[in-house]
Amino acid sequence: MAIVEMLMPKMGESITEGTVLTWLKNEGDIIEQDESVLEVATDKVDTEVPSTHAGVLKKILAKEGDVIAVGAPIAIIETAAENNAVPNTSADTSTKKEELVNLAPENNAALLSSDETKESNDSGDDRFYSPLVLSIAKEEGISKAELTKVVGSGKDARVTKQDMLNYLAAKNDSVKQVTTPIPSISAPKIPVSISGSDEIIEMDRMRKMIAHRMIESKRISAHVTSFVETDMTNIVLWRERNKLEYKAKFGESITYTPFFIEAVAKAIRDFPMINISVDGERIIRKNEINVGMAVALPSGNLIVPVIRNADQLNLVGISKKVNELANLARTNKLSPDHLSGGTYTVSNVGSFGNVMGTPIIPQPQVAIMAVGAIIKKPAVIETPTGDVIAIRHKMFLSHSYDHRVVDGSLGGRFVKRVSDYLEAFDINTPL
Repeated sequence: MAIVEMLMPKMGESITEGTVLTWLKNEGDIIEQDESVLEVATDKVDTEVPSTHAGVLKKILAKEGDVIAVGAPIAIIETAAENNAVPNTSADTSTKKEELVNLAPENNAALLSSDETKESNDSGDDRFYSPLVLSIAKEEGISKAELTKVVGSGKDARVTKQDMLNYLAAKNDSVKQVTTPIPSISAPKIPVSISGSDEIIEMDRMRKMIAHRMIESKRISAHVTSFVETDMTNIVLWRERNKLEYKAKFGESITYTPFFIEAVAKAIRDFPMINISVDGERIIRKNEINVGMAVALPSGNLIVPVIRNADQLNLVGISKKVNELANLARTNKLSPDHLSGGTYTVSNVGSFGNVMGTPIIPQPQVAIMAVGAIIKKPAVIETPTGDVIAIRHKMFLSHSYDHRVVDGSLGGRFVKRVSDYLEAFDINTPL
């Protein structure tokens, strides 16, 4: 017999920790390799975690509700294989550290070495500090001794990101500096009046997460929205002419979303400074063009899977990815990797009958585009023999961007370029 540790796996390039939701197996159960053992929630998606070895689940180390760092042990498995042994913790340290360093660039600033974590605990505080908390402390000049004074609201008095933000706000108030209040979804400034006929509905975990992210994005980014009306007639006519043949050839439907993503990817190539993230006072320009698309889940919540290297795909390739990711989202089968790495986002508010919107930027991106409903309208058309009024298929593009780093010139020209690509679509494009 041999004893091995089952570790919290790395579940995506930007995932540093996971919350244990449910154990699917009990201590003493026989488990097979790759058999699902527990469900874990990350800040992107819920997923099942398979066993790394076959054997007996001897001991569960992480309780339901615990937040566990990637690479930390969550269970002990007893195996029959003689060549399996307890992992060498010291030897694994460099590997785990390397995994953290290789996370998405937008998260690199939030990572400190395990040696720094140990040093902070040597100050007499035995609490665990996440890399994000340590990064905030480092950026704000909070010493290790001062960090021990921060009141933690997490499990076992663990300090959370919100605890750090609250501490910094209170600290700034104490020296009479002007601070920006951090919105809270749980503590409204004005008490809500509740009568006996009102129904109280608790937010689910994803709704709480979405609410927090939306508030954070509005606090971080200076949102500005520009609008352009686009003539979609050529695309509408092409789709009507080819949709039956497309379905017969590829076994699936083609929606308008692939046309939007293709145009956005082309425009990003023309304006690469829209494909960036902000890290403090540094701008990180992304080489890959990874376009996220908002998809409605059966619960009504929205999720944003990502089409990687969208600029390298043709219309059919993008359509296949759109359908694949939409189906995975609607059947709750998306993995964290499907949701990570996005550099720009498209939201089709037209699918809800809306003509335009002011979408909120998903951090750490700096822009998002909402496409409205396609509506028939009378329009003035220029012809060689003069202007005429004709029925055209029109749609509004709504482009929200972060005015800290995207000026009105860039934001406006970008959305106009997307519109130009859509309007220039060749109606004779072969399938």
